[in-house]
Amino acid sequence: MNDPITLNGITLIAPPVRRQEEVLTPQALDFLATLHRAFDARRRELLQARKARRNQIARGADPRFLPGTRQIREDSSWRVASPAPGLEDRRVEITGPVDRKMTINALNSGAKVWLADFEDSSTPTWSNVVNGQLNLRDVLDRKIDFTSAEGKQYKLTGETLTDLPTIVVRPRGWHLPEKNLLVGGEPVAGALVDFGLYFFHNAQRLIAQGRGPYFYLPKTETHLEARLWNDVFVLAQDLLDIPQGTIRATVLIETITAAFEMEEILYELRDHAAGLNAGRWDYIFSVIKNFRNRGPRFVLPDRNQVTMTAPFMRSYTEQLVRACHRRGAMAIGGMAAFVPNRRDPEANAIAFEKVRADKTREANDGFDGSWVAHPDLVPVAREVFDSVLGERPNQRDRQREDVIPDDRELLNVAGTEGRITEAGLRNNIEVGLRYIESWLRGNGAVAIHNLMEDAATAEISRSQIWQWIHQSAVTDEGEIISRHWVEELLEEEFAKLPRFEDDRFEDAREIFSECALAEEFPAFLTLPAYSRFLCEESPLKVMSAA
Repeated sequence: MNDPITLNGITLIAPPVRRQEEVLTPQALDFLATLHRAFDARRRELLQARKARRNQIARGADPRFLPGTRQIREDSSWRVASPAPGLEDRRVEITGPVDRKMTINALNSGAKVWLADFEDSSTPTWSNVVNGQLNLRDVLDRKIDFTSAEGKQYKLTGETLTDLPTIVVRPRGWHLPEKNLLVGGEPVAGALVDFGLYFFHNAQRLIAQGRGPYFYLPKTETHLEARLWNDVFVLAQDLLDIPQGTIRATVLIETITAAFEMEEILYELRDHAAGLNAGRWDYIFSVIKNFRNRGPRFVLPDRNQVTMTAPFMRSYTEQLVRACHRRGAMAIGGMAAFVPNRRDPEANAIAFEKVRADKTREANDGFDGSWVAHPDLVPVAREVFDSVLGERPNQRDRQREDVIPDDRELLNVAGTEGRITEAGLRNNIEVGLRYIESWLRGNGAVAIHNLMEDAATAEISRSQIWQWIHQSAVTDEGEIISRHWVEELLEEEFAKLPRFEDDRFEDAREIFSECALAEEFPAFLTLPAYSRFLCEESPLKVMSAA
């Protein structure tokens, strides 16, 4: 471990990363320390509130629309801010981590928006955190290029920033710490580090180039968490003398509790709100996590059989579009995670049709745009939304008055059709092991069986197994899913893995077992994985979160 360095109230304990002095300036660190002191206590209180809410659900209290915020929902007069420059047309958004190659590929993809991800598709190694910030800064300064080990060169094609997809940064969720930056011995929230460094260094650069500091907010569970983000935005803009409302944020509705507070979330952020996104994979994980011990009513089939046409998913997306358009916000659809295999055109053709059908459903439902994980899917999604939108930048004028808010239908998990199979169980084990292993080596986006897996899909994999064991679920073949049987399958699947020098599969197996087979359910697999990943660098304990 390097000797700690304290500067402007922040102690840095990580090994140095090349060029880190360009982002870890004294002024930037002072900015982070100010945000931490202003908001960390509230952040911790809200994490405790998550636990309390989870305990209420575990005791049988189903979430409902909040009676205390009824006036906000029933007041038809309020609206969010008008779309900011570069966010008027979001018909295709591409997501991906902020490593150098992926940054260039995303910005050359032809999408309207790039979600620059410090969260689920990025492992928060100190190198990734710092280099991600450097890469974004280099984009704005037109200094970014990349040459692969094979000699292939990557460069931006657009002449100016407005020729490229609009950059929307996704910081880490409120629950994740950044253990390499301490204030008073406590880690700064990863969310504040990712937001703060990008905003501090680039807000003025973005404004000068016809864009603005825009963010995706992940893992939000309540409108009070959205209020915290709004207060962060207000203080950050004041500290840098940037006009209020310059920041715009799109909130991922990817937790079951947030689905009952969508209009309230928009209300709390209304001067900074850009829209809501249907984060389907984390949403499914959240449903399993919150209702994992509530009996057969909440037991889902194999994850590949939980589609957007399931009643609880259908209700969630339709109510999201209604909430957004009623308030003048954008509604952004879910991820198409397929990764094309150019050596298998027949499989690609089938997958492209599934993607096209998925995006057609979203466009016809009123979504203003949608996500893809691979550049080859951009034309597919764009063709679909072009056919519905035409020359219009969005369809916010489509109010979806036919959709009636229904808090009980949001919990109609039992209406999901499908089966639990041994193949699905084995797939969950394989995906969990392979993803965690890759994550531990610094790669948070992994193509497995032609699907882009990230932390959210790995969470579904391990949480389904936990729930199936504890609910004694039965496979379609008649086998009761027990811990002993899963342990046997785990050993079989582990033995099939292709090993290589310095792989992390042994660690991955331990973490997966801890998260899928333990008596207690860890709230996020990335928390024990983060502790394992950084155990040589920092002995600090990671704060638990509900």
